[in-house]
Amino acid sequence: MPKPDFVLRLAQDEADLIAAQRLRYEVFVEELGGRGDMVDDDARLERDAFDPYFDHLILFDRARLGTPAVGVYRLLRGDRLSDAPGALNRFYSEDEYDLSRLKTSGRKLLELGRSCLHPDYRGGGAMLVLWNGLAEYVARHDIEVLFGVASFHGTDIESLKGPLSLLHHRHLAPDPLRVRAQPDHFQSMNLMQEDQIDRLAAMRAVPALIKAYLRLGGFVGEGAYVDHDFNTTDVCLIMDTKQMSAKHKAIYTGRAPA
Repeated sequence: MPKPDFVLRLAQDEADLIAAQRLRYEVFVEELGGRGDMVDDDARLERDAFDPYFDHLILFDRARLGTPAVGVYRLLRGDRLSDAPGALNRFYSEDEYDLSRLKTSGRKLLELGRSCLHPDYRGGGAMLVLWNGLAEYVARHDIEVLFGVASFHGTDIESLKGPLSLLHHRHLAPDPLRVRAQPDHFQSMNLMQEDQIDRLAAMRAVPALIKAYLRLGGFVGEGAYVDHDFNTTDVCLIMDTKQMSAKHKAIYTGRAPA
């Protein structure tokens, strides 16, 4: 594969949005087996009713034939909730988590969603480019708290009890930020005593994206959500940008600590 020639930008038009939705289809539908009411198999697009009300941060590689999107983040600021009509006047993840503690905190919020990378770009510099762009967006809008659901592949809780329990015991959010899975779908993550967990095996089973947020000082909410439509088990990640250490900020922004 030729050396990447990355371009990162917010979606500017319908063509950009379609590029993001096509990458989401490749990852969430074809790779992970997910579904959704608005998935378009003929056009190979993974989309939903929230898309028009989000910003879409998209990474393109101009060295790749056709310059398709190779990475994407979907971003919804709390101050833009009122832009969406009726039933869409909320955060996407409110179907899965009670976000009352965040919404009444008085802090500036940003929900992250639908984040994915093309398989050819995982484990390289693409994620760092996306993070740098996200950091600039956060600074531009004075965001204080980032959050969003991240997923384990599959819905077999028994096979996930080690990593879920590790997250519960070691990475639970502080009380003021501790969102909780909706009661009708609450799946406890406290499935093993901490001293019974094989920590190395459990951490190996945690998806790379979740581990990356933990390294940045992120936390998880209480309880998981089993999403049978997307064939995933979701946790809610929360990051308080005001509490990030200099080391964390250096990783996140791509700048050396002062």
